[in-house]
Amino acid sequence: MSRYDGKPFLKLVDCYVLSCIGHLDDKEEHALNLMAPKLSSLFGIRGSWFDIVSTRMEFPPDFPQKIQEIWKRGKENAARQGVSVDPQEFARQFVDINFPNI
Repeated sequence: MSRYDGKPFLKLVDCYVLSCIGHLDDKEEHALNLMAPKLSSLFGIRGSWFDIVSTRMEFPPDFPQKIQEIWKRGKENAARQGVSVDPQEFARQFVDINFPNI
């Protein structure tokens, strides 16, 4: 079973977090940009895919910066311990902890 089975919006939120930390794959971002008109129609929200996710989730305007700060602190803590942080895993954990009901 995939993480996203029955939860298509979860994938968008994971991508939002990856975008905030600068680790969203270019190919994935391109696909999301192409999906923006359909997402806009589906959710009744105008804007980019990123704006649609932000609006639907009611994220505050400074939320991307807050995510970046958490990512940076996590990477620094991991580096002090001699380990690295996987951006994909960070995004999954961040979303699962902060938005368990998506």
